[in-house]
Amino acid sequence: MAYASLISLMTTIKSLLMTSNSRMQSLICDDKEELWALHEKVCSLGVFLNNFEKNNVSEEMTYLEVQVKEAASAIEYTIQLRVTEIEMANTKSQNKRTRRNFHHSLQQVAVDIDRVRKESTKIRDKGKQASEESLVQDFSSSANDVLNVKNSMVGRGDQRERLLEDLTRGYSGEPKVIPIIGMGGIGKTTLAIEVYNDARVRSHFDVCAWATLSQQHNVKEILLNLLRSTKGGTFDMTDEAELADMLHKSLYGKRYLIVMDDIWSSKAWDDVRRCFPSQNKGSRILLTTRNSEVACYANTENLSLQMSFMDQDESWNLFKSVAFANEALPLPSEFENIGKKIAEKSHGLPLTIVVVAGLLKSKKTIEDWESVAKDVKSFVNNDPNEQCSHVLGLSYNHLTSDLKTCLLYFAIFPEDTEIPTKHLKRFWMAEGFLNFESDLEGEAEKCLQDLINRCLVHVSKKSRDETKIISCKVHDLIYDLCLRQVQRGNLFIMNDILFEKSDEKKAQINDFVFDCDPNHVPSVCQSLSRHNMQPFKHWTGDKIDKFPYGLYRALLTPGHHQLRDDDNNNLLKRTRCIFFSGHYLSTFILKSELIHFKLLKILDLEHMAIYSFPLQILSLIWLRYLALCCLKNFDIPPEICRLWNLQTFIVRGYTLPYITFPEQIWGLMQLRYLKLQNFHLPNQPSVSVDKARHMSFSNIQSISYLSPLCCTKEVLSGIQNVKKIGFNGDQDEYESFQKSGHFNNLVILQQLETLSVRNMYDWRLVTIPTTLKKLKLFRTYLSWSYLDIIAELPNLEVLKLMLNACRGKEWDPNVSVFTQLKLLLIEVNSLKSWKATNDNFPVLERLVLRSCYRLKEIPIEFADINTLQLIEFDRCLPILAESAVRIQQEQQDLGNDPVDVRIITYSCGNS
Repeated sequence: MAYASLISLMTTIKSLLMTSNSRMQSLICDDKEELWALHEKVCSLGVFLNNFEKNNVSEEMTYLEVQVKEAASAIEYTIQLRVTEIEMANTKSQNKRTRRNFHHSLQQVAVDIDRVRKESTKIRDKGKQASEESLVQDFSSSANDVLNVKNSMVGRGDQRERLLEDLTRGYSGEPKVIPIIGMGGIGKTTLAIEVYNDARVRSHFDVCAWATLSQQHNVKEILLNLLRSTKGGTFDMTDEAELADMLHKSLYGKRYLIVMDDIWSSKAWDDVRRCFPSQNKGSRILLTTRNSEVACYANTENLSLQMSFMDQDESWNLFKSVAFANEALPLPSEFENIGKKIAEKSHGLPLTIVVVAGLLKSKKTIEDWESVAKDVKSFVNNDPNEQCSHVLGLSYNHLTSDLKTCLLYFAIFPEDTEIPTKHLKRFWMAEGFLNFESDLEGEAEKCLQDLINRCLVHVSKKSRDETKIISCKVHDLIYDLCLRQVQRGNLFIMNDILFEKSDEKKAQINDFVFDCDPNHVPSVCQSLSRHNMQPFKHWTGDKIDKFPYGLYRALLTPGHHQLRDDDNNNLLKRTRCIFFSGHYLSTFILKSELIHFKLLKILDLEHMAIYSFPLQILSLIWLRYLALCCLKNFDIPPEICRLWNLQTFIVRGYTLPYITFPEQIWGLMQLRYLKLQNFHLPNQPSVSVDKARHMSFSNIQSISYLSPLCCTKEVLSGIQNVKKIGFNGDQDEYESFQKSGHFNNLVILQQLETLSVRNMYDWRLVTIPTTLKKLKLFRTYLSWSYLDIIAELPNLEVLKLMLNACRGKEWDPNVSVFTQLKLLLIEVNSLKSWKATNDNFPVLERLVLRSCYRLKEIPIEFADINTLQLIEFDRCLPILAESAVRIQQEQQDLGNDPVDVRIITYSCGNS
């Protein structure tokens, strides 16, 4: 982890040198030369370490890595703390003293880094290192590889067909329970996913729902997951009995399929079984478990499926499908021979086979393959669980430093969590794991793709057009590996901050009163005494429900001889990230304590309610990621410009609060992601041309949801590099907006690829950026004929017409052609007649219709669209499916691959 520490240090130094914050520039102006010299030394050491960190060629090299890691962490800590002291100085004498301390500290850290560089020179002079070419491999692969790989079982065809038969066979009795039993990594979940998504299964059951459990299962979360599958949407209630009753009612009278993935105990089954109606004939409950006793307990008949190890042929076929996925046949004989030996020595365990194959996928020399084959063989023993652990460790050890760092970050999330990739990548960026010199988004995407291509990270969900990964997770064995590595404390220390309910009188004495709405104080909103904070207790894995206010998960910079743990104040300063961990929205708010976490990089309080902007946050000048949740409108203070490192700023709320920014917001030059439910961005301040270059969001990637009245030339010119933007209208602003004509200024945004428009009645665009690839409309009430203008966009690939995006009963595109459109989604509207032809959508791949209660037919001419792959219905009339079946049959008659027709849920409405 030494290289990761150096990258983080380089990012901190470079942010100081390149900041446009005028106050910060003046604070460090006398020390810029020393900072540049330090940056060059750190960079040169980084080049050396990048070549050798992965290959500990000697004990001296291992010793050097420890020295580098400790020195880099201590130097970054020192620089950040000294700069914070300068920023917080209130008097001239304090300012003078803190500047002097900063200068002396720079001199000292320069000595420290020189000492470490001398050690690296000694190792190089002794010839203990190999050349960069022989040790550093390019493990990258095409970012599109993973998007072309289908989740499919290899070598499990018989078991798959048997399970499909058990699930869909006619049966008139009570719901049957079918357990899939096998050890970790044997392929239970993969098989369950295969049959769950099979067209025969989806059409056979009225309702399909999935819940993933874990060793520490949470009943409320299980119920919520099942409810989301059966009913969609979100649920605010927290009462377990109420959730169970709602789930029971949603399933009653329907033929359902429930999948309970990774169930560990009989108690977990008992906790949820009462929610499944017993009168529903033909229903099925599919369990995956490692415990045969759990399977016997839940299964009333002998329907269990025991997952066995793969035989030699099955192992080779699975290995080949991963390692040679992008290779033309026939395979080179020397690679095939080694591959067969590796598959044979993997003991038929699919996870082991897949991970090793993923490791070898990017290795192109026979020597690399022979080296890995030798390591795999040396790890083989009689215990498959132990063997799998060793092989996962082997794959981890072959990762580059940046990939190791990114993989270990999965340990901060609860086990079995499906993680939104956009959050994960933004955390990586905020942590400083990625090289500051490169494209941060591109580097983060590359790291994620590399981990997926190595089969260490699993894709959970993709976008509708399958061009983006929406969420991901890791297998529990890989999760255990990450936890073990994190517990060594090389990258960060993961602990928790717990709180106890404090006495009101004590809270008043200590003057730590939380920011609760005086007119409406929720019963769970409590005051906090500083004496009630118990920082950095290791969480043993008990349910978070045990803590009535949730808990804060904290990541700390690793301790060493310069940063001892005996000083609690030191612990607070070493805290780099705080995440609120709770299953439900809480009003128990960490506020006054924030000022003590001086070097915080990430503050994620997205599940914690507030009523005003916490002013204590303004002292956290190193903050890069800030997420809040507000329950009413509030203004952002002008001092927001002090957060000059901020990259991501998120504010969500359940009541669509309206937030106003001051003009000082334009001073946040590092800002890349700005997302709020509804906000107003002021025009840029009137400044000189030279200063204006430092008053814009030059790095901005995504911004939403803006008031449409912000579409002035002044505002849009400040965000002209944005790639994704969203607008949220307001009925009160409608007349002003219509008169302004501001929306036509969007042509300024020549990098724009994604546009979302919400709650803007009958809006009109005369000029739309031709770069636009994705357009999402929600409650815009456009006439269907207006889509002829949208069809002219030359690069539009995705069009989502959400709730009442269009009004009217008939859509006749006439001569308009969506030349590049690949995905069309139409949701809740009054459409009754659709007269399009294949010429209107020549390259359409996916058609999704949701809650189109009046539409009875899809144009039969769609059978002539050669690219069409999927037609999906959700809550539509049963008669609509008949036209899809006709299209499917006509394609078969023409000798084409038939379109996949998926029916999620039928509507019970009438035409």
